[in-house]
Amino acid sequence: MTTSTSIATSPKPLFAYRKFWAECFGPAPELPMSRAEMDALGWDSCDIILVTGDAYVDHPSFGMAVIGRVLEAQGFRVGIIAQPEWDSAEPFKALGRPNLFFGVAAGNMDSMINRYTADRKRRNDDAYTPDNVGGKRPDRAVIVYSQRVREAYRDVPLVIGSIEASLRRIAHYDYWSDKVRRSILLDSRADLLLYGNAERAIVDLAHRLAGGEPINSIRDLRGTAYVRKRIPDDWRVVDSTSIDIVGPVTPHPDPYAMTQSAECASDEVNVEVGADVVRILDVATEDERPAVVRIPSYEQVKDDPALYAHASRILHKETNPHNARPLVQAHGDREVWLNSPPIPLTTDELDWVFEMPYTRLPHSGYGEARIPAYEMIRHSVNIMRGCFGGCTFCSITEHEGRIIQNRSEESILREVEKIRDTSPAFTGVISDLGGPTANMWRLACKSPEIEAKCRKLSCVFPGICKNLNTDQKPLIELYRKARELPGIKKVLIASGLRYDIAVETPEYVEELVTHHVGGYLKIAPEHTEEGPLSKMMKPGIGTYDRFKAMFEKYSRAAGKKQYLIPYFIAAHPGTSDQDMMNLALWLKRNSFRADQVQTFYPSPMASATAMYHSGKNPLKKISRDSEPVAAVKGLSQRRLHKAFLRYHDPDNWPELRRALKKMGRSDLIGNGKVHLVPPRQPGKRHPVVEPQNHFATQHTGLPRNPGRRRK
Repeated sequence: MTTSTSIATSPKPLFAYRKFWAECFGPAPELPMSRAEMDALGWDSCDIILVTGDAYVDHPSFGMAVIGRVLEAQGFRVGIIAQPEWDSAEPFKALGRPNLFFGVAAGNMDSMINRYTADRKRRNDDAYTPDNVGGKRPDRAVIVYSQRVREAYRDVPLVIGSIEASLRRIAHYDYWSDKVRRSILLDSRADLLLYGNAERAIVDLAHRLAGGEPINSIRDLRGTAYVRKRIPDDWRVVDSTSIDIVGPVTPHPDPYAMTQSAECASDEVNVEVGADVVRILDVATEDERPAVVRIPSYEQVKDDPALYAHASRILHKETNPHNARPLVQAHGDREVWLNSPPIPLTTDELDWVFEMPYTRLPHSGYGEARIPAYEMIRHSVNIMRGCFGGCTFCSITEHEGRIIQNRSEESILREVEKIRDTSPAFTGVISDLGGPTANMWRLACKSPEIEAKCRKLSCVFPGICKNLNTDQKPLIELYRKARELPGIKKVLIASGLRYDIAVETPEYVEELVTHHVGGYLKIAPEHTEEGPLSKMMKPGIGTYDRFKAMFEKYSRAAGKKQYLIPYFIAAHPGTSDQDMMNLALWLKRNSFRADQVQTFYPSPMASATAMYHSGKNPLKKISRDSEPVAAVKGLSQRRLHKAFLRYHDPDNWPELRRALKKMGRSDLIGNGKVHLVPPRQPGKRHPVVEPQNHFATQHTGLPRNPGRRRK
């Protein structure tokens, strides 16, 4: 039996490994996708083969390109099997048997979210496929690809990753089947799951496999999950319900509670976080073995929504890589073990990752085919990773973590110059300097000690933490240096903007509005009402009003007519019909018309998804009688909430009239400015009064920048 091994807290730098012998072949112009390309490179075999549900684009915004180039830089020969046919194992044999392992990923997006709308309707397109053709990847791509790999080469180690595997690493609610599914590790029969940004884990894994270690003995890598038969004796098991009890209980210290009190029992550790104190239970024990937290089993969370919400709460509280403990969840007679999250990359390491010899082009085998996701980001530059916003409907924090990983200013500017000098389609406009958010670059906790102990889910909710550095002046300097480079005409900012942080540095808002907005700036208040906003962990609409005033002030000063386009979500957990009606009234008062709107999409492992499934609020301690959260599940109610966002669409008026009458708000039916919908359908005798200044807002269901989520 494998015993426990200490998990490294000071990992080896990515560029400090001794390179594998195959480095003598040098970097490939583009990673091969066929035997003919391997032959041209002089390869008799691949050391590692990566299978992906996306078209292969050799660009740092595409996950498989990043992983492939990072492994290549370690001296390994890496091949790519992109969007293979999955009805047999033959396409998975195209590059032969890899010497070390297969790596399987669904792509930059979860395959189910990529393929289905929030109403579970199949999409006809796929932005990550040549010519935008739909249906080129299977449902649950990681599972299907893994099964075919096992059929092709049963004895080759199999490693799974990407956001699809990352968000399914434990038992999870699956929106498309409307049930709780077990960990993807079991359905894929993979040897190892890599979650989050996986450069550290996959580099170390590759070198250890190359050194002869069997994959089933590698159990100490951060950011990995695997299946084991039982817990080793040299681990101490802590039941999660002992630190966050489910059900009616006597008063018990909550290790995750935020409290104003500075008085704690002697068995607790106080960590000051602004005006708050994070209480972390550290029960005194003479047992010096490392602790693993046992969360409720798959069978328990499958049948008990309260335990599901509890497990979600514990998982999200164990995400700080500096204090997170390993988790274990039983699935029948097997244990799914999650090691602690990976240590974030340093600036030098992130620069190294982004400055691999990417061609920044789709693979030449695609010819003249258009890949929309690539065209959207080909002239953009990713300046950071991670997000400390913690929005409950978003997957960024679960996947990338809440500690911001920053590239250096010099590396970012070098990439801008590379785009200028090498892209055949470059016209002088950088489409984005951003990432998961536009304005979190170089923002972090002021105290490393506090950061190492904090378990808050967000640094900006319910307000901005006093220990968070919000100075965006370094970002202003970056913007100025980028746009002053020779040959650069314009630098736009297209990533999601945290306007609650932006207003903390008015100079940043002025710089952004004066030089980096292309007429419209899209931001995401998501709602106007306190009920849904508190379940989203988003700031109140007053913060939006403050930013809007700044935006308009600096636009006037610059002599520009520019407009804010706000994003909103319909049918989010905790949203009532009354909330949506109030939002519609706000939209009309502000003369906004949404052409495309987004209904809440329950993605695996998100806190909002736990609310949707369980009817409980995992942002607070879970008990049988704890705060209920109304979930908008019925198709008719989901359509109604969406109709409120499109109050101006005549097709929605009959439904809105019925709803308003039922709600006792017939006073909102009429032809005046104070009314929401007219009393009759439009016709020659009944002209319709509509708002004057209307703008089209956002949502298609796919992110504006593939791989980047709204903030």
